[in-house]
Amino acid sequence: MKSSLLVGLVLAAGVSNVALANADLAKAKNCMACHSVTNKVLGPSFKDVGAKYAGQKGAEDKLVQKIIKGGSGAWGTVPMPANAQVSDAEAHTLVKWILSLK
Repeated sequence: MKSSLLVGLVLAAGVSNVALANADLAKAKNCMACHSVTNKVLGPSFKDVGAKYAGQKGAEDKLVQKIIKGGSGAWGTVPMPANAQVSDAEAHTLVKWILSLK
């Protein structure tokens, strides 16, 4: 019983650390200038993005391209600028995190 509880706590800490690490990546790449996890800022919240694209085929690749190249029209009139400082691997990490927030 104690060992299964310990394993559960370790796994929960690992998941929590992954979520924090990806939030840290979002901060480091300046995503938080226009977004937050739970509230609309200039752009939609990451939870709203995750909910909108949840279960959609090709959503990860579509959102990776929006991060890197920018986009407009999906959330109103304010365009999302291109983010050349974000690598393809970083964009995939961010999108996987965002899609997990729904």
